[in-house]
Amino acid sequence: MIITIDGNAGSGKSTAARKLAGRLNIAYLDTGAMYRAIAWAALEHGVDFDDPEALAAIAREVSLEVDCGPTHTRVKIDGRDVTEAIRTMEVNRHTSAVARNQPIRDLLVEKQRQIGRHLGALVTEGRDQGSVVFPDADVKFVMEASLDKRTERRHAELVADGEEVDIAEVRRNLDSRDATDARQWAALYAPGAAIRIDTSHMSIAQVVDRLLAHIRQLKHGM
Repeated sequence: MIITIDGNAGSGKSTAARKLAGRLNIAYLDTGAMYRAIAWAALEHGVDFDDPEALAAIAREVSLEVDCGPTHTRVKIDGRDVTEAIRTMEVNRHTSAVARNQPIRDLLVEKQRQIGRHLGALVTEGRDQGSVVFPDADVKFVMEASLDKRTERRHAELVADGEEVDIAEVRRNLDSRDATDARQWAALYAPGAAIRIDTSHMSIAQVVDRLLAHIRQLKHGM
């Protein structure tokens, strides 16, 4: 079974996807971590983020390894585990340039499909999982939340990781990404294409319970 969860940054999809995979005892794939890893590599190599060809070149040159378990996605660049290193605000600021780069998207989409074929069953989350990467997924979700709530969540995550960051900067970063990000899963807004869940006033436990309820209902109807 392949379950996709798409939606805005800060909507809670990463945590919900990880916990859902744990409940189902299947693999969890955080595709955003793959784009972040390329952004991290570009920063390490001093690549100009305004040079799309140079960005695509670094994505092709580095070795990106992804380890998917029921409760984690760990990523390595050239053998170095960067799972924690990619969660900084600096990487956040540059990931959009990577995600907009079509050659990089093509490269990572194919890698994600390879992972899906290899694993067979997984919960995968990102921006284009149900619309592009796994259009024939068994269950598709789109998670949403208000900008205020997402800002609050993302800021709390960064502070918990030891980053000193202004909440206004976090809000600007999320706001600037929203317009381009939403286009990637726009097809899922068509009637019957996916299940939409607004997490603004829900706890993670409530979100996971809701996801499980929909999955069970769909499986029962098959």
